[in-house]
Amino acid sequence: MNAETYPFIVRPLPYEYDALMPVLDEETLHFHHDKHYKTYVDNLNSALSDYPELQKKSLKELLSGIERLPSQVQTPIRNNGGGVFNHELYFDSMRSPAGQEPEGALAEAIERDFGSYRQWKDQMKQAGVSKFGSGWAWLVTDDKGKLSVLQTANQDVPDLEEYTPILPLDVWEHAYYLQYQNRRPDYAEGWFDLINWRKAAKRYEDAISRKS
Repeated sequence: MNAETYPFIVRPLPYEYDALMPVLDEETLHFHHDKHYKTYVDNLNSALSDYPELQKKSLKELLSGIERLPSQVQTPIRNNGGGVFNHELYFDSMRSPAGQEPEGALAEAIERDFGSYRQWKDQMKQAGVSKFGSGWAWLVTDDKGKLSVLQTANQDVPDLEEYTPILPLDVWEHAYYLQYQNRRPDYAEGWFDLINWRKAAKRYEDAISRKS
């Protein structure tokens, strides 16, 4: 994920627009992916267009070194680059409701660091539901393989020098409002049925193998 450089492209969904029903309907996904996510991509490219020295950097490199970028471009890259990074991981972390469960090293780490899948789910859902305003809830791992649940505001990303994101839950209203209105807890509960645990497990395994 996120290895390409400027100009960044709008990545297609890895499934059909109706694949996540009934949890997320086609209208919500079209609106979220084709409008909001695309706008972040377009705005990021616009922000980078006058900075050839930044155009060779990957998205992760840009977001990991925000404070080292020219001051006038830091906020546009934080907001729009974060919007691209977060949405690409979010869309790629879901699949049609299929009753998957955590597997492999990630399943073991969830048991170790949260006590059980249920306790992790409760903590993750609470992080999403309790986030004031717009933002994200995250399952992340540190460089020792320890899992944590974090919140970020707006389109901020977790500290990418300290953590590797494993799963993001988008709690901006545009992620769910067309279908759920103000029922954020119902959306968050449904999201757990969409998690692509195979991809999440691979992200975790890749993260711990890079650090070993």
